[in-house]
Amino acid sequence: MLFWVIAAILTLGASLAVLLPLAGGSKGASAAGDHDLEVYRDQLSELDRDAARGLIQPAEAEEARAEIARRILRLDNAEPAAKAAGPSTTTRLVATAAVLAVPLISWGFYGELGSPDLPSQPLSARLAKNPADSSVDELVARAEAHLAANPSDGRGWDVLAPIYLRLQRFSDAVAAYRNAIRLDGDSAARQAGLGEAIANAAGGIVSAEAQDAFEAALKLDPANPKASFYLAMGLAQEGRVPEATAAWQKMLSTLPQDSPWRGAVEQALSESANKAVAAGQPANEVDAASSMSPQDRQAMIEAMVASLDEKLRQDPRNAEGWMQLVRSYVVLGKADQARDALGRGIAVFGPDSEEARKFTAFAASLGLTATE
Repeated sequence: MLFWVIAAILTLGASLAVLLPLAGGSKGASAAGDHDLEVYRDQLSELDRDAARGLIQPAEAEEARAEIARRILRLDNAEPAAKAAGPSTTTRLVATAAVLAVPLISWGFYGELGSPDLPSQPLSARLAKNPADSSVDELVARAEAHLAANPSDGRGWDVLAPIYLRLQRFSDAVAAYRNAIRLDGDSAARQAGLGEAIANAAGGIVSAEAQDAFEAALKLDPANPKASFYLAMGLAQEGRVPEATAAWQKMLSTLPQDSPWRGAVEQALSESANKAVAAGQPANEVDAASSMSPQDRQAMIEAMVASLDEKLRQDPRNAEGWMQLVRSYVVLGKADQARDALGRGIAVFGPDSEEARKFTAFAASLGLTATE
């Protein structure tokens, strides 16, 4: 009974919403025209933003702009006629009768065929819209609805994964890349994208799982810049700054001049040099370390880690430094010292602090747990 009461109220409200403008003459038409114009302007703005972010192809964007422009022109041409000739009395009576007939007829059909127990589908109308008229969220929702109905569509997962990555939905991107790889097979782009999603989901840390994905990408395409860049970043995060510097320098020498990765590599080289100097290692020694033997390079790395440990003892309020120290000890195979560094870092900020929770989660990603 409650359903029918609510339905009656809504039907009455909808009927009044249509009948009142009819009684108001041409003012309603003018207001409606202004509203439609504002909607079309919003669609143009949203289309420009989507095109700028690369979410829609230039040709499709131009076609959509042309269609919206045609609608605006039709609106402009219709306004003078609407202003010149308002609806006649006969027209208003016919329109009123039609408005009143619609709910009566629809209620009759609904009484025979409808059911108030069916679940609502508020998204269905939006998913049926032309893609050019849809927002990014609506396009993603459409893709998600398609994949929910067709989970074995590897191409769909492959298209959706980088969109998730740009939207910073990193966990969803990881799942999408894994599905694309499982269904459509390995590719350098998919493995590199998977590694990037895993690293971003971990707060920018290139974990062992992310390294595996990047290494798989390089096996398929040894020149893949994303995989090479992130693997070098992983070396830097482990405290192996000389090796990271050598990897970035090698990468920079092979990149084309117009490559978008050149700026990122140059910035990474600058930052690694600054960190090395801050840790007491001269920049020229970092460059020279790339030609050292593995034993000498290992000794240099251990010396740098020990220097970082000493600096943190003197200036312990450095959250990033503690995470770097823990990771460095883990990479060197010194689990006890890594656990000791983790405990000291937590003690500095307090066990209930945000930093302590971050340290604990980071250590867990490395397979390390804090001692009591």
